[in-house]
Amino acid sequence: MEDYRGKDREKEEVYSKAVKAGKRTYFMDVKETKAGDLYLTITESKRIFDENLNKFIYDKHKIFLYKEDFENFVTGLQQTIRFIETGEVPPEEPEQPRESGMSQDDMDFENLGN
Repeated sequence: MEDYRGKDREKEEVYSKAVKAGKRTYFMDVKETKAGDLYLTITESKRIFDENLNKFIYDKHKIFLYKEDFENFVTGLQQTIRFIETGEVPPEEPEQPRESGMSQDDMDFENLGN
C-alpha cells in the first residue's frame, strides 16, 4: 500500500479538500515541512469583480493550523457554532499551554512551503 507521499505528489502538499459554500470555496490543505511535520492550511477564496482591472479576481485569506493546536481550535469552533445556534455563552476555560513549548513567534515560516 502506498502512503500519502505517492510519487505523483509534491512532498510539501500531501492532501487537499475543497468545500464549496455559496459564493465561497474553502480549501483545506495538509502540507509537510522540510522536517517532515504535517500542518493544515485553510484558505477562503471568494470570486469578486475588480472594477480597476475590469475583471473577476479571487480574494483569498489563509490561516495555518498546527497539529498541537487542533484540539483547542476545534473546541473553540464548536463553542462558537453552538453560540450561533443557541445563543448560549459557553463557560470560560483556561487556555491550554502548547505542548511543544513553542509560540508562533518561534516558528520558522521559511520551512513551511507554499
